[in-house]
Amino acid sequence: MSVQDLAPAEIAERARAGGRLAIDTEFMSESRYRALLCLVQVAVPEPDEGEEAVSTHVLDPLEGFDHAPLAEVLADPSVEVVMHAGRQDVPILRREWETEVRGVFDTQVAAAFAGVGAQVGYGGLLADVLGIRVEKGASFTRWDRRPLSSEQVEYARDDVRHLLALSAELQRRLHEGGRLEWAREECRALESATDQRDPAEAWRRLSRVARLKPAARAMARELAAWREETAQEENRPVGSVLNDAPLVEIATRSPRKREALEQIRGVHGGTLSRYGKQILAAVERGQAASPIPVDEERGPRAVGADGPVIAVAEALVRQRVSEAKMAYELVASRADITAIVVAARSGQAEANVRTLQGWRRDLVGEELLELLAGRRSLAVAPTGRLEVSERSVGDRSPDSDS
Repeated sequence: MSVQDLAPAEIAERARAGGRLAIDTEFMSESRYRALLCLVQVAVPEPDEGEEAVSTHVLDPLEGFDHAPLAEVLADPSVEVVMHAGRQDVPILRREWETEVRGVFDTQVAAAFAGVGAQVGYGGLLADVLGIRVEKGASFTRWDRRPLSSEQVEYARDDVRHLLALSAELQRRLHEGGRLEWAREECRALESATDQRDPAEAWRRLSRVARLKPAARAMARELAAWREETAQEENRPVGSVLNDAPLVEIATRSPRKREALEQIRGVHGGTLSRYGKQILAAVERGQAASPIPVDEERGPRAVGADGPVIAVAEALVRQRVSEAKMAYELVASRADITAIVVAARSGQAEANVRTLQGWRRDLVGEELLELLAGRRSLAVAPTGRLEVSERSVGDRSPDSDS
């Protein structure tokens, strides 16, 4: 069935008039290097029908339409672009429509700041915030096949039908709680999301790469770059060209001949016949490349004495996150805390980690630095709650020898 609604130019005009639009996509990523954009659904305000009225429109990229008017709206910072879990949608739209995406407000991100929870699904969030339940029966259907069923089209509409209302309610709650700007700051990070991958950096994502010696790491870099470029050219998943495990094993053994390559588990006959010469050529390039020192990939190193300090620092962060009713993973990781503690202990510049930037610094980062510098003290109250207070002039200095 045809799913074309209003022309994109009319939809774009309504979005500009209302100052916002909701957008979602359906795509297929199976058996591909990059996801195929299959459907775009948009909701825009309908002011003539009431303040909260919206119209939904489903557009089919596979049948073809002029996306330029909508691409211009997405790049217009004066139009708010409402999404849910847009970290996948933004890269696809940026790539397929060759546009920037500005003014993003992501309801999944906002939910984490509103105390609803992190990584909440759209259906669950609608139920929790607006008391609306939607059917999700078509979520795992084939979006790349035509014609689409009426069930698929209605599912697509439902994905944006209530998105503007959901955004408005979350923004109201965040404004009341003084966190709206925090949420907007986090949403802005999505605007630069991309699915473009640098072949020269692909080796860093390999499993077990941290165990490789410097020469083998250089080999892995060449092999992973070849694999990435091949997968892109053939539009297939990188793992279907060569899996991680045999790639790392090749990097470790550095085979120079086909016979040696045949002895590596996971390098099948089809792989050998199709890519054997290319793999050996990548091995040769790896042998000629400069080794990559292991230290290049390691973060700041903690010493034994840092352990208790890291634990205390992590406890402070967890308490502040709990008080804010937010997810800990949104604020810090063990690596972030370690970097902060090591930098403070060694007198280095502040660690360049997210916990010390933007709203995270306001929430706990600045307080954590004060604690590590000895300008604040940490105590356990009778309630079991951690309490942080400024150290008085008479307190011992953390550098005192007595």
